[in-house]
Amino acid sequence: MTIFEIIAAALLDGLLGEPRRWHPLVGFGVLAQRLEKWLNPGASSGPGTSAAARGYFGGVLAVLTAVAPPVLALWALDRYTYIAPLLAIGFLYLVIGHRSLHEHAIAVERALRRGDLTEARRRVGAIVSRDTSDMDAQRIAGATVESLLENGNDALFGALFWFLLTGVPGALAYRLINTLDAMWGYRTEHYRRFGWAAARLDDLMNFLPARLTAFSYAVVGHAGIALRCWRLQAPAWDSPNAGPVMASGAGALHIRLGGGAFYHGRWHERSTLGEGRPADLGDISRARRLVVRAMLVWIGAAALIVLVGRSFRA
Repeated sequence: MTIFEIIAAALLDGLLGEPRRWHPLVGFGVLAQRLEKWLNPGASSGPGTSAAARGYFGGVLAVLTAVAPPVLALWALDRYTYIAPLLAIGFLYLVIGHRSLHEHAIAVERALRRGDLTEARRRVGAIVSRDTSDMDAQRIAGATVESLLENGNDALFGALFWFLLTGVPGALAYRLINTLDAMWGYRTEHYRRFGWAAARLDDLMNFLPARLTAFSYAVVGHAGIALRCWRLQAPAWDSPNAGPVMASGAGALHIRLGGGAFYHGRWHERSTLGEGRPADLGDISRARRLVVRAMLVWIGAAALIVLVGRSFRA
């Protein structure tokens, strides 16, 4: 039944995409913003141990308040077997963002093909956290490819991993924590303490999915290059989970990503990922195809595991 639920949710996502109105994750984001206003003292609270403690405590309380109630409610409903499959399909459809990921990338790609850098910068700014106002076409293409590779894990494979391991409550918990990390997990003075809990939980929940994603990128691309880049380059990347995913993905495509970028008005020196020529416009569609092939590998592997498990129980 699990494989049927994954395929059904993927088909719904492919046919409908994300809900244009009343998306639960949008409502969750509004709740998260309100919690932050209430619980984050930020830089205005001044230095000192008590201010630091309030920041960390506020972040932990905000994560628990935002995530625990919907996950526990879904866990309770999931115990009723007659609605469990429908819940699984519906919520898995809502927490995976495969089509949306591709739509954002296609919008950037089309703007670049028209030579409209202003629109391309605006579009890529919707999917990356770095400053995009001065990006040239090559940097825009590289940032889009990076987003496709990293969010392939965050918006798709991570949720599938936790769904296969723990069912739909685990997939929902993963997606909500990932959303909070995207909102609060910055190393700025305002978020450094408050966002700590969301960032560390996201790191923990992504540890295995990220490495499986990196391996699946290698399987469907230039495997030897991808594995070498993963081994040699990922440890130097700031994020312990994005490093393996993006290094392997860049190697699988045989292109170079990374390099310095502006974040929140400050230049941040980043190491190089992958090898070969720098990413260009044509690599956006290549990256999209890589994610699709990796998804097929995940579905095939999950189906094989289910079949083997049934044969042992027979």
